[in-house]
Amino acid sequence: MSLVYHFSPRSMSSKQYDECIARLEAAGAGSPKGRLHHTSYGSPEELRVFDVWDSEESFAEFGKTLVPILQELGVDPGTPEVSPVHNVIAGS
Repeated sequence: MSLVYHFSPRSMSSKQYDECIARLEAAGAGSPKGRLHHTSYGSPEELRVFDVWDSEESFAEFGKTLVPILQELGVDPGTPEVSPVHNVIAGS
């Protein structure tokens, strides 16, 4: 079952986000297995993240790489809101 993970960190700047993405790419985790969709949005001083994963297990495996990077960057992602996906309508 696919799951939505919605993160609303207390503060994550676009600079921190971009550095996180660069470090994930360098670690070979830029396009992790099981992540179906990724969006970062919000103001440059207060970004949020919306991901869709194919399973809790895939997300947990990615977390092994992500969490240490976030800690190094001083980003506390907080506890995500997690919900099952009911439907997806893909754009054209």
